[in-house]
Amino acid sequence: MKLSDFRVLTFDCYGTLIDWESGIYAGLQPLLHKGDITLGRDAVLETFARHESDQEAVTPGMIYSDVLAEVHRRLAAEWNIAATDAEHRRFGASVPDWPAFDDSTAALEYLKRHYKLVILSNVDRASFSGSNRRLGVEFDAIYTAQDIGSYKPAPANFEYLLDHLGRLGHGEHDILHTAQSLFHDHAPAKKFGLASAWIDRRHDQKGWGATMQPPEGAAYDFRFPTLIAMAEAHRREVG
Repeated sequence: MKLSDFRVLTFDCYGTLIDWESGIYAGLQPLLHKGDITLGRDAVLETFARHESDQEAVTPGMIYSDVLAEVHRRLAAEWNIAATDAEHRRFGASVPDWPAFDDSTAALEYLKRHYKLVILSNVDRASFSGSNRRLGVEFDAIYTAQDIGSYKPAPANFEYLLDHLGRLGHGEHDILHTAQSLFHDHAPAKKFGLASAWIDRRHDQKGWGATMQPPEGAAYDFRFPTLIAMAEAHRREVG
């Protein structure tokens, strides 16, 4: 199997293209300071992951900005911090402030010369539009949780992806799913027979950060520490 075997790269965005862990942690600083919470960064992110995953499962039709507001509300309750609705909603609206990884735009610009680029993301359309401006790349298709009515790793998200790309003439063998999260992306992608590339942004860190621990048997076909490393591997492959 080679990178050049594929015609379409389908991307998770947050954690893969956008540095959501830095964005989440920065967005939670007012709450942490207000409550004098001294947990380390990874402990904060792991607590976020637990509440985010549960909230998405409980309210699959809720748009992501509202999911984040509810997660902020849950965190305030767990840490016994009195927080206002405005503070919850401010965190919910923070996605456009989350930074892109330094290599994302250059890597996407290179990959766009060789593939169709498609987003499959647990986000709402308005929040993603802010992230897209940071990335500065025009995607060939954008499929959000708001469009689908559920959140990865739900099967419906990958069914939607395959159905819509099929209408554009792309079968599953054309697609390389490219993502950071083994939990949200690689485990369900494998169940649908999709090849996948793990962009292991946490390769130099322990634990799973802002994502839940993946299920046993989660697998992938390629592994790179960064997206630019994947782009460089493709460049070498095609000479």
